[in-house]
Amino acid sequence: MKFKFRGFSYNSPLILSFAFISLAVLLLSFLTGGRSTRLLFCVYRSSLGNFLTYPRFILHVLGHSSWEHYISNMMILLVIGPAMEEKYGSGMLFWGFIITAFITGLCQWIFFPSSAVLGASGIVFMLIVLSSLSGIRDGAIPLTLLFVLILYLGKELLNGLTLNDSVSQLSHIIGGICGAVFGLLIRR
Repeated sequence: MKFKFRGFSYNSPLILSFAFISLAVLLLSFLTGGRSTRLLFCVYRSSLGNFLTYPRFILHVLGHSSWEHYISNMMILLVIGPAMEEKYGSGMLFWGFIITAFITGLCQWIFFPSSAVLGASGIVFMLIVLSSLSGIRDGAIPLTLLFVLILYLGKELLNGLTLNDSVSQLSHIIGGICGAVFGLLIRR
């Protein structure tokens, strides 16, 4: 559902709402000295007895560590997202976001107990692969999909094995896998 107001069109409700909510979460983080992000918008190993552990598995995609982190995720999200929302619908894409966020958050919690993750990069990678899959016609695999898988996911696999940085290559890889699975399931 699109909304118009005085010459402006809220043309991609899910994508725009996600970007605005993420911005609000980043501003709240600055106002609270990062406490709000650590409390709700970041996945790290915490007790399963702590109620807030569960919403963090999904809400971490709204948190960002800096303006640069936010902008880099939102630039790609705002370029690719509206076309995917137009093609698949807000509701279907919303569930793709939720499932991708949950799987990346849960994997972070299980496999990386000494680190934390936040940000929308898993969602961004899901959208990148999903957009490549949207070109499938008559069962033929589009070359753009193969290039995306080789370039983006291959780079993340290589970086995950060779770099020691604060980037969660696992989120990128899981996001890409979710995008592929989501796109293939929707086609059926």
